Amino acid sequence: MRALITRPREDAEPLAEALEARGIQPMIEPLFTIVPKPDAGVALDGVQAMLLTSANGARALAAATGRRDLQVLAVGDATAETARRLGFTRVESAGGDVDDLARLARERLDPARGALLHAAGSVVAGDLSGVLAEAGFRLRRVVLYETRKVARLSAGAVEALEAGALDAILFFSPRTASAFVSLADEAGVTAACQRVTAFCLSPAVAEAAEAIGWRQVRVAPRPDSAALLELIDVMLGEGGGRGEE
Repeated sequence: MRALITRPREDAEPLAEALEARGIQPMIEPLFTIVPKPDAGVALDGVQAMLLTSANGARALAAATGRRDLQVLAVGDATAETARRLGFTRVESAGGDVDDLARLARERLDPARGALLHAAGSVVAGDLSGVLAEAGFRLRRVVLYETRKVARLSAGAVEALEAGALDAILFFSPRTASAFVSLADEAGVTAACQRVTAFCLSPAVAEAAEAIGWRQVRVAPRPDSAALLELIDVMLGEGGGRGEE
């Protein structure tokens, strides 16, 4: 079995290792490149906590400031683990999506104790600022990096799709799924995707991916990498990616 991972390389590599441990051959195909903003400053005066909605945000924040003592709330376990590896000492995971992060902030933090800093990219999913504003918080969104869509699918990905050599493609955001849909159309491999199962992190991701007629679309029960891997384990238990319908 062979699976395409559409995440940026730094996030894709741990997943590739997890797939290899399951006997699945991974192929890393980042659909966006991460471009840091070298002149982005982070002012932490009056900030009680920092919010992270991606591992890329954690890496960009670590590059932008030497502070590691402030409380960090991360959207999910992978983002939290990235922050810990980068030296942040007070990290807690919301274990889900942006709504879960907002809930955790409301539970753990007090609007009277200071502002919140959101280390973000140029494109943000959800309305974290609006939800927290309703709870009385002041949120400073600092754009520390931008994501740029690649110009085309790699020759290797196109060849694998045309040859029917891919069994699965993993999608982690609606934006990435939409990017794949458009890039596959430009490469003329949309029809080839009918032999591939799309594994999606959430219903919103699946909705973006469904513009293509996949063999199957499977949605993780929770919006995290572990749940997506569990979903793949279920498929393997059913007989792999090309079993009987």
